[in-house]
Amino acid sequence: MNFKKTLVAIAAAATFSSAAFAEKLSVAATPVPHAELLEFVKPALAEQGVELDVKVFTDYVQPNIQVDQKRMDANFFQHQPYLDEFNAGRGTDLVTVTGVHVEPFGAYSSKIKSLDELKDGAVVAIPNDPTNGGRALLLLQKAGLITLEDESKITATPRDIADNPKDLDFKELEAATLPRILNQVDVALINTNYALEAGLNPSEDALVIEGAESPYVNILVARPDNKDSEAMQKLANALKSDAVKDFIMEKYEGAVVPAF
Repeated sequence: MNFKKTLVAIAAAATFSSAAFAEKLSVAATPVPHAELLEFVKPALAEQGVELDVKVFTDYVQPNIQVDQKRMDANFFQHQPYLDEFNAGRGTDLVTVTGVHVEPFGAYSSKIKSLDELKDGAVVAIPNDPTNGGRALLLLQKAGLITLEDESKITATPRDIADNPKDLDFKELEAATLPRILNQVDVALINTNYALEAGLNPSEDALVIEGAESPYVNILVARPDNKDSEAMQKLANALKSDAVKDFIMEKYEGAVVPAF
């Protein structure tokens, strides 16, 4: 028997066996940076016997519905306040597996270079979901443009504004559409994943931006029945590895900040 051919055959069989018995894990994610981070850890997970299937979504609703209905195993796109609001409003029971990173939220404009230039009656677009809309208003309050009745309310809406000295005109729109209508408003408050996807650089282009101390850590989310599975925990550990931390720091240059 040819020894070399035998070794090749054994190696091929082992590779086939590993692929055949690899546990599959499907994860719904928004494109940037979530899907990019998942694609980055995919090779390491494959070495641990986990085949990662990343499905890209461009909205903040379907990823949770897909996981709740067991069409997907997990998702990676949201922060805890959004998940809490979604569970309460939709009657779902999705749970956090681990926190991964913070995407500092920012205000952008194609018409002005500073918030000091904002005129009375200017049109300001914010996300229309409760947590991100409230997050936008809290940032504007921090910038001194408005005052909320409850200055710490994370689900604030324009109706909760107590003082609006510039009489700003707020438009509540789907978060994913905000980069596309940036030239139609004076200022838009945009989630960093959508800002990055649109080619904006948060650390350079934002007129005001959250600090790294932001409580809105982006989380890996699953169901109670699978959150502790071996494959899910391998994914959680991979997303909090030193390699991922270095990747985040080098690729996003402060627009995304590790939370571990």
